[in-house]
Amino acid sequence: MKKVYGSAAEALDGVLHDGMLIAAGGFGLCGIPELLIDAIVESGVKDLTVASNNAGVDGFGLGKLLDTRQIKKMMSSYVGENAEFMRQYLSGELELEFNPQGTLAERMRAGGAGIPGFYTKTGYGTQIGEGKEVKVFNGEHYILEEGIFADLSIVKAWKADDTGNLVFRKTARNFNPPAAMCGKICVAEVEEIVPRGSLDPDHIHLPGIYVHRIIQGEHEKRIEQRTVRKREEA
Repeated sequence: MKKVYGSAAEALDGVLHDGMLIAAGGFGLCGIPELLIDAIVESGVKDLTVASNNAGVDGFGLGKLLDTRQIKKMMSSYVGENAEFMRQYLSGELELEFNPQGTLAERMRAGGAGIPGFYTKTGYGTQIGEGKEVKVFNGEHYILEEGIFADLSIVKAWKADDTGNLVFRKTARNFNPPAAMCGKICVAEVEEIVPRGSLDPDHIHLPGIYVHRIIQGEHEKRIEQRTVRKREEA
């Protein structure tokens, strides 16, 4: 089965449709699927629901899909770096489903494991828990959260072989594996495709059974917040 495609547009051909749920990997601007996001922008697909820890920044990452009004709803943990996101949300143009960060990651992982729901203490007694089923275990209150089952997962990895085994680098390993797991189709963009058998099995972070299509390309790797120490006076 062929998994390596020549471009992001080719890898997404026949996959995209209006109103779909997309799970996107990345943490801030680290490990985001830049090339696949650009291809989705070019496709013109609309009314998207996107599950992602962040919503990108103005003019980059998922921020590009917000600029083109292709996203109808975001399922996120942190959205504080995007002025256009704030404008659309406050004006009622964009729906938002806030998730505690660990809950969002577990919802994705649960979907990938075929688990439709799980109970967590996180969010009980807050707005997050309003309207959700509550159960008591060992005297503690837990709320029911649903697994995320996405139509498409888009992720970014460091290395892959042609069977789809993926290796992530540092912080990029945070949300990419659970995001990849929960999609009916997972498309991964990588920096390097290596020969089959060259990856140490103990170093593979996501097995290829979760990955359906792969592309290789150059990435900008923009820094979200550049913080440097002031130079000492000579």
